[in-house]
Amino acid sequence: MEQFAHISVQETQKKLLEGEVRIVDIRDDAAFSAGHIKDSIQLTNGSLHSFMSDVEFDTPVIVCCYHGVSSQQAAQFLIHQGFEEVYSLDGGFEAWRQNQSFEVSQPDI
Repeated sequence: MEQFAHISVQETQKKLLEGEVRIVDIRDDAAFSAGHIKDSIQLTNGSLHSFMSDVEFDTPVIVCCYHGVSSQQAAQFLIHQGFEEVYSLDGGFEAWRQNQSFEVSQPDI
């Protein structure tokens, strides 16, 4: 894969159920803390090096942002860093959240 691919909420859920895929969320701290896709990790400039050291380059990665726009640029960046299979989540976290059948992690109140 020389370029990232787009992936729907439904395809993302299917990949999560089928096996190993990493979801990275590039939203800011407040948005991520308010809710995120279960088992996703927040990817920031500060955590990028650690992520790249910890995750094999052949592991599929799905990038999530607010609405699926910023994730495209981040996904292409990860392709250029050597990740082989990278997706941008169409509609972003908002599309995921609006689909009530998919799990969202929220802070304990």
